[in-house]
Amino acid sequence: MSEIVERLTAEDRGAEIARTLLFPYLNHAATMLASGYATRDDIDAAMRFGCGYPVGPLMLIDALGPETVINGLQELHAETADPLHDPAPALSNLADVGATPEGSEPQLRRDIETVGVVGTGTMASGIAQVFAQAGYGVVFVGRSQEKLDGVVSYITKNLDRAVERGKLDEDGKSNVLGRLTGSTERESLADADLILEAIAEDLDIKKELFADLDRIAKPGAILATTTSSLSIAELAEVTSRPGDVIGIHFFNPAPVMKLVEVVSAESTKPDVSETAKALSLSVGKHPVSCSDRAGFIVNALLFPYLNDAIKLHEAGGGSLEEIDAAMKGAELPMGPFELLDVVGNDVSLAIERTLVGQFGHPGWEPAPTLVQLVDEGKLGRKTKQGFHSY
Repeated sequence: MSEIVERLTAEDRGAEIARTLLFPYLNHAATMLASGYATRDDIDAAMRFGCGYPVGPLMLIDALGPETVINGLQELHAETADPLHDPAPALSNLADVGATPEGSEPQLRRDIETVGVVGTGTMASGIAQVFAQAGYGVVFVGRSQEKLDGVVSYITKNLDRAVERGKLDEDGKSNVLGRLTGSTERESLADADLILEAIAEDLDIKKELFADLDRIAKPGAILATTTSSLSIAELAEVTSRPGDVIGIHFFNPAPVMKLVEVVSAESTKPDVSETAKALSLSVGKHPVSCSDRAGFIVNALLFPYLNDAIKLHEAGGGSLEEIDAAMKGAELPMGPFELLDVVGNDVSLAIERTLVGQFGHPGWEPAPTLVQLVDEGKLGRKTKQGFHSY
């Protein structure tokens, strides 16, 4: 912590870049806390476990001192006149806002023995592995036998690496694989206690799936989505059981990343929310709670910062390499342009447009360079060309 504070209060170009990008992010986190959207602990944990940050934003404000952040934002606001750089009122009394209420550990309020997974991509495969390794029976559904075989191959490779590192033995590997059952028929999910979809991030496609799962799933089964941006409420509306629908947003790669955002719509029953949190703990993840709003916690805080980095570069505030280096110097695991290329510039653009649609902040309009790169098909690592070349 002291190293980050020392870095952000230094008087050099890298520290200036880091302050320019981090202070609006801290301001946004304070606003999120003051709105009651999520607790202090959950906001900090989300950014630590979801992004690999060494410290959460609210803890960082405490360490820097609210006055330091307020003064920095005031200087930035004087230059930009951007309302998003106007210090949030909550910064002045942050210690009094959003303490996590004390309570008991969440419990499984519904019996979960078998988990259904819809999808065969990297996210779906990782989620299937997570539950199978935790001892749950997993039924996963895909469109073809080839897709199903791909899931097993993905998981087998991951388990082989675990065996090589001595974290798993061959019997353990066989046990995990033995808990997996693939099917090309959705009806195979009829006995699942929880069904989690990880298919295309398209609302219409997901709605069709949830309407069909409503037909197939047994009474009391939880229907979950791992969407990173779409409305839980809209998915719940196409079912006859909106109280059983929830968001359980794993981060990629699911076997590695610790964070799970548990997203409850207004219609989600409390016992479903508690079960989702308890289930996340049972598979070794760290759940955070929030309500049904675009971006949830992590993306709502992360992507405006990434967009600001692009705009800083566009304004001549630093080269791609300088800005990446400055943010890694502030103890972030990756520079913003490196991260954009990993996420995918097309995915990043879609998320930023969703955030603007939800919140309407003109300052969050996607930076022109990002739009241009997507139009040119330069999507990042997956196309070997993005902000950087690979």
